[in-house]
Amino acid sequence: MIDRAVSSYVIGSSATIREAIKAIDANRSRIIFAVETDGSLIGSISDGDIRRWLSADKILDLEQPVYEIANKQCVKHNVNDNPDLIRASFSSGIELIPIVDSRNRIYAIAKGAEKTFRIRDTCIGQEYPVFTICEIGNNHQGDLITAKKLVDVAAEAGADCVKFQMRNMQTLYGSDICHSIPKQDLGCQYALDLLYKYQLSDDDLYRIFDYANKKGIIPLCTPWDHESAIKLEIYGIDAYKVSSADLTNNYLIKQLADTGRPLICSTGMSSESEIKGLTEYLKRIKAQFALLHCNSTYPTPYKDINLLYIRRLAEISGAVVGYSGHERGFTIPLAAVALGAQIIEKHVTFNRSQEGADHKVSLLPEEFKQMVSEIRNVRASLGTSEERLISQGEMINRENLAKSIVAATEIREGETITEDKLSIVSPGLGIQPNRIHSILGTKAKRSLCKGEFFYESDIINLPQKKTKYIFDRPYGIPVRYHDCQILTDGMEIDFVEFHLSYNDLLLSPEEYLKDILVKRFTVHAPELYANDHILDLASGSESYREESIKNLRSVIEATRKLKNIFGNPEPPVLVLNAGGWSTDSFIIPKERIQLYNRVLDSLRQVDHRGIRIAIQTMPPFPWHRGGQSFHNLFVCPEEIREFCLRSEFSICVDVSHSHMACTYYQWDFEKFMETVLPYTIHLHISDATGIDGEGVKMGKGEIDFESLQQILSRLAPQVQFIPEIWQGHKDKGQGFWEALQFLESHNF
Repeated sequence: MIDRAVSSYVIGSSATIREAIKAIDANRSRIIFAVETDGSLIGSISDGDIRRWLSADKILDLEQPVYEIANKQCVKHNVNDNPDLIRASFSSGIELIPIVDSRNRIYAIAKGAEKTFRIRDTCIGQEYPVFTICEIGNNHQGDLITAKKLVDVAAEAGADCVKFQMRNMQTLYGSDICHSIPKQDLGCQYALDLLYKYQLSDDDLYRIFDYANKKGIIPLCTPWDHESAIKLEIYGIDAYKVSSADLTNNYLIKQLADTGRPLICSTGMSSESEIKGLTEYLKRIKAQFALLHCNSTYPTPYKDINLLYIRRLAEISGAVVGYSGHERGFTIPLAAVALGAQIIEKHVTFNRSQEGADHKVSLLPEEFKQMVSEIRNVRASLGTSEERLISQGEMINRENLAKSIVAATEIREGETITEDKLSIVSPGLGIQPNRIHSILGTKAKRSLCKGEFFYESDIINLPQKKTKYIFDRPYGIPVRYHDCQILTDGMEIDFVEFHLSYNDLLLSPEEYLKDILVKRFTVHAPELYANDHILDLASGSESYREESIKNLRSVIEATRKLKNIFGNPEPPVLVLNAGGWSTDSFIIPKERIQLYNRVLDSLRQVDHRGIRIAIQTMPPFPWHRGGQSFHNLFVCPEEIREFCLRSEFSICVDVSHSHMACTYYQWDFEKFMETVLPYTIHLHISDATGIDGEGVKMGKGEIDFESLQQILSRLAPQVQFIPEIWQGHKDKGQGFWEALQFLESHNF
């Protein structure tokens, strides 16, 4: 694949190593190319180059220019080199090769194993969301207002692109045919009549392109002739769609490829030999292209779709592939995604009874919106073909439903463990039964009571609890009433955070905290309450919201009881997940303001004097009762800032939650933190993976803790924190001690 959009792969010679690391992370290619101010290639900087530099026995300075560590001997090719010669340069260690012109300036990037396709800043390929094209074509019936409304439909549905068609009828058909329509065959007459009747003028097409850009959706267009291609290039269209009718038209394809813009080519009406010929031609002229499997029948009978050919198309082309559908409904596009289609094109209309063949195979607005939503779901469900890992939701249910190894009888420290001294019971809090042989025959590291769980620390040596950890800010650990004394025993800790369950609200905390030596506390309100009620102060159901307010009042009452026990005059922090989730999909942004207003109204109905409420930042996909929901509030940094500015409430930044939100929405994590930290009074710190892997062990996820430490030191220097580790309390707090030791070593 030849990618002429090189901006994300290059960095100036005066840029710093720190900036190079960020650029490598941003383009996901593990490499960046350093260039002079005139664009000429200096060399490459890869992950490996940076690791070698870091491990070198010398002073490390991230502010050094990248020129110092660039590999000046990197593999490169000339723009005129044969594609086979370029292909031969790829290896397991080389996945990107710069293509340079006669002045050594980077002209394009050749890609090997990674098959990606880029339009503007949107990457298309197996690692990325499916690219959805809303084909409007001539379904606007020649009316600019209708065309704009169809663009609105595409934008509201969440499509990536809207596509139109441009024809110069005289150039395309010739003056003889255009002036003798009544003499033409019936099929040609019908087509010409429709085209003359329903085409938009060139100026109206430019207006609709501008309108699409304002709506935040990419406009594409199919040029059907040489003159139209020139006009679209003058306008500055971002990519070209090549119709099935022009798949064998190398003259037009060469004209489009010479612009350097990406091409999406439909393969309807073509044989495999013609498709192979096109592919070889496009590679020879170094075009960036994708192919769409297509059957050009309107509507296409299901028996003729041959959807499995998508895999064959990918195999013979080595390109990004997709599907352009002309059948009724949208079941087939969903199946196409499951088979590997990375681009989906489908027509949309307001009325399937209108004149024109495209209307019959088009989706209505709500159908198109549903298709886009279901495509996202199918794509997300595909995952990868790599090693199977346990999902976060499964981990939650595994803890609740699986089995563990426990002591069947009292076991003394040093006693040899035999099978008769072990039992298998639920829940799955400890070591799983399939690992029983790692325990049998060993000597007990500690004394166990009957029914006590075996943990990892009974098998391997893990970090032990320290009396005092050294941090530049107050720190605490999460506790429950029943384990607070055990977890804090022998520690000099600044505070504890009570993670209450709804049953804890019925208890008398003084019975559990008689000998507590810690002077301060915070409270984390439950999300789940009796009768399956999940707290939601933004609920549109007044009865449900009233129940949530009632439950919040009970938490505040419990907090005041704790305040009396601890006797500290300083107002305690109450961490709150305020709600605003939905079960099936995210709500549209303009509807969120009403939910924020309901949260604010709910909070003003409770007496929280003497308590500092800190609303927790939320992930896009929270786990509720072992299942996943969609969170709408306290996810977006600008919305969080706006809420804090117009209310008296502050924020608890959950680092894991916010990093997952940044990953999902492709926000810059550092900018996110810079936006919300000024309104933060409490921190939950842990690692994260992907868009829903929260609370993982420190250093095992995707968070850059060195960068995080610098951000927090700069913008939240005295804000208190706890390590928010999922199931960190197990094995007498083993997860917390590992987390605190990790953060201590990173100078938090």
